[in-house]
Amino acid sequence: MGNMVRTIVVAFLAGLAGAYVFVNYGQNGPSSAADPEAQYTVNTYEPETEYRPNVVAPSDAGSIEKVDFSEAAAKAIPSVVYINSISQSSAAYNHWDWIFGRGGQNTRVSSGSGVIFTADGYIVTNNHVIEAAEKLQVIYNKKVYDAELIGTDPSTDLAVLKINETNLRPATLGNSKTLAVGEWVIAVGNPFSLSSTVTAGIVSAKGRRINIVEDRFPIESFIQTDAAINPGNSGGALVNKNGELVGINTAISSPTGSYTGYAFAVPIDIAKKIVNDLIKYGIVQKAFWGGNVLDYDFQTAQKYKLKTNGNEFRGVVLAELEKEGVARSAGLELGDIIIKLGDVEVNSKSEFEEELSLHYPGEKLTFTYLRDGKPGIVSITLVNKNGGTSQIKRQIFSDSQLGAELEAVDYGVKVYKIKDGLFRRIGIPENYTIISINRQRVKSPQEVIDFFQKYRGRVLLYGITSAKEEYPLQFNLN
Repeated sequence: MGNMVRTIVVAFLAGLAGAYVFVNYGQNGPSSAADPEAQYTVNTYEPETEYRPNVVAPSDAGSIEKVDFSEAAAKAIPSVVYINSISQSSAAYNHWDWIFGRGGQNTRVSSGSGVIFTADGYIVTNNHVIEAAEKLQVIYNKKVYDAELIGTDPSTDLAVLKINETNLRPATLGNSKTLAVGEWVIAVGNPFSLSSTVTAGIVSAKGRRINIVEDRFPIESFIQTDAAINPGNSGGALVNKNGELVGINTAISSPTGSYTGYAFAVPIDIAKKIVNDLIKYGIVQKAFWGGNVLDYDFQTAQKYKLKTNGNEFRGVVLAELEKEGVARSAGLELGDIIIKLGDVEVNSKSEFEEELSLHYPGEKLTFTYLRDGKPGIVSITLVNKNGGTSQIKRQIFSDSQLGAELEAVDYGVKVYKIKDGLFRRIGIPENYTIISINRQRVKSPQEVIDFFQKYRGRVLLYGITSAKEEYPLQFNLN
């Protein structure tokens, strides 16, 4: 009991001592918690030269409020359509199927985009979107239209379709020549079957040549953009921030086949002439001048032993001349440096081809060039692919017995618009190209028509489908 009392007394005295120390030293001492400014020490760095950051006020063009594509998208979306390309592909077709008449077919549907060019139903798209098609459909405003193929131009990867509709909303055409690198653009199309998709980016470069067009005379002068473009965007619209059409989206550069920041479009200035030609003539009126050029750079200068002005490489180098061509006749020589077509300066092969593509056979065009550092100028009358100055006309043959239309193409005779007749009965698919009959090459529609009018017996027909698949047929003519 005594020990407990002693403990309580000691604890009480210790408490009194602690309270005394707190009152006299804790509140009035130099480290009082009641003074928050004394709790932290702030060190201020003062450099010898005062630092003033160079702050640049944002311009109106770069302000966030101005980077708004809603009006451009609203203007462009109603002019972009969805395209279905329908074809038949052979299923497990092999040599024995040919001998015994077996083999099946699968229906293949691929999609792409197109841009309304006129109010009465003409639509521009990419040739690669429709080249394998046996049937074409256009989906617009939730309606499905059967589309007619008006014409194609593999050299620019463009094609024109037609639907039976009026009062459509055509795209407002812009100017691709005045389009500036760094300018905002938007892409409108149907990637991965997602209709009316809008993506934004800038013009990354102009006059790009990426060697993707499979044609004897390719024209590549693409607009490069970093707007996201994916499979299904092909044939869609590239528009500026005013909603004006400046290009037809065509290709992407990607190891995966999907968007990685490099996309390419055919400039509208090129597309406009191609489309107008296909609508008017069914074939593009291409102008030829009897030569070929290369980019002028250090390597080309060394190859042709050209005198250079320091590091300046203006123009393009004449690298090929046709023996009987109009360029040679006009006086141009190998190694000439062409610096102008008409009044337009050309500093790359792409620029040269783009400017030439705007002209027609029969036109006179001046070529300004340098030879041994001295300027010269010649006038050349442009010609068509046959060497004449007239317009090329598309020749289509129709035969009621065969029940189809026929047209000569590079590799044989193309068959399309198949109706009731012999070709439907023997199973020739739409857009089939006949290469040989009974192992004899055919080049003209009249050859095909004459053969089927006269021949009786076993027939071996060899050709390719619109999907470029070999598709031989054998049958008897009685």
